[in-house]
Amino acid sequence: METTTTTKGYQPMEYKSEEGRLKIFGFWIFLGAEIVLFSTLFATYFVLVNQTAGGPSGKDLFEIHIFATETFLLLTSSFTCGLAILYMRRNSMKGYLIWTIITLLLGLGFLIMEIEEFAMLVEMNAGPTRSAFLSAFFTLVGTHGLHVTLGIFWVIGVMIQVIKRGFTPVTSRKIFMTGLYWHFLDVVWIFLFSTIYLLGVV
Repeated sequence: METTTTTKGYQPMEYKSEEGRLKIFGFWIFLGAEIVLFSTLFATYFVLVNQTAGGPSGKDLFEIHIFATETFLLLTSSFTCGLAILYMRRNSMKGYLIWTIITLLLGLGFLIMEIEEFAMLVEMNAGPTRSAFLSAFFTLVGTHGLHVTLGIFWVIGVMIQVIKRGFTPVTSRKIFMTGLYWHFLDVVWIFLFSTIYLLGVV
């Protein structure tokens, strides 16, 4: 049965217990550590971006239609992820599952395109060992791709738990936390798209 809660003072299920609130707070701290990780990788990239060792630069390698499509897929997945959480809070299992599956498919499409991009660069003799610039590029973008991969498996695991147990304070908290994680990866990609790809083709 699907219900919609409109009562004033409504508190989401994932925040109703002290344990849930503490774990969500702890997850925010984890995301803070992730910000430090990616900040370090970004800083390293900017230091090495011009160290091409006579090889190709971003302007020679990056193709707008590829990273623009990747961006569309990932940002759209952030929207559908938000819809999945919305339907979870409406206690709609069908809505949650539909939008979660769409989110996963979009994320998978993004990963496939990223892997194909890496393969294309390697075939062009522009792999991570070609120069310091490419080493930093592969490390930064690859780390983000690895996080997306882990996120996909995490979302699948939580979805299976929800199918078995329904919406409970525990499963709702996990859905919310995976949503935070997914949105965080989208924010990181916006910085990647803006500072690496867009500036790289200028």
